[in-house]
Amino acid sequence: MATTQIGAQMFTLREYCKTPSDIAKTCKKLSELGFGAIQASAGGFGKIDAKELKKILDDTGLVCAATHRGLDEMREGNAIVDWHKTVGCELTAVGGFHGKTRAEWQQFVADYSAVGPTLAQQGLRVGYHNHSHELAQIDYDPKQMDPKNVPLQLLLDELDDSIWFEIDTYWIAHGGADPAAWIRKCKGRIPAVHVKDITIMPDREHKMCEVGVGNLNWPAIVDACKDAGVQWYLIERDNGDLDPFESLKISLDNLHAMGIQ
Repeated sequence: MATTQIGAQMFTLREYCKTPSDIAKTCKKLSELGFGAIQASAGGFGKIDAKELKKILDDTGLVCAATHRGLDEMREGNAIVDWHKTVGCELTAVGGFHGKTRAEWQQFVADYSAVGPTLAQQGLRVGYHNHSHELAQIDYDPKQMDPKNVPLQLLLDELDDSIWFEIDTYWIAHGGADPAAWIRKCKGRIPAVHVKDITIMPDREHKMCEVGVGNLNWPAIVDACKDAGVQWYLIERDNGDLDPFESLKISLDNLHAMGIQ
């Protein structure tokens, strides 16, 4: 049983995880920094056998809290289930879907809802990770704007109940919404969140930054996470100014200061 709720999203360290040897070195460094868990995303990891990854995790005292995988891979069923069981991970999620019309989003709902229950019965829970485009109006009409007429609300309302949500605090704010509010909306269906902060530059461009140093309301976010039943706080920084290991450590320390262990 993990003694931590905080993990490092390995996409942050994608340049250091291209080979199994790289992954082993990176996991060792994360352990030394004080991490107890990782999220192994396809985009942040080179190819590695499940047994080899499990040995690396055991050797470094880490666990795999969750992964990101594609819908096509989920449709294959047995292989993805076996990989996750070997690693000891029960959560995976798609990294997003880029529909432009209601019909496209409805088709995604149908496709994903067909996959979710089947994998859940085999012990692998599948989820959805958001960016900011899921907060854009569906079939945009300036005369009929409605804050509920966004893909993320459609997904929450219509995806099969077995499918969970991995709310990303930065991308919710980037889309002009309140991360704490969306976390509460997903209560009971949000075992993991992506935590990252947002700041604004003098040229008015948004920028990712470390947890607790930007403009997000972290007391409200943490309270919402606790109320919603969040188990894992997964730190991610897609890009930024600091060395990624230094960035993760700052976020880790700040989460600890907020009472998250």
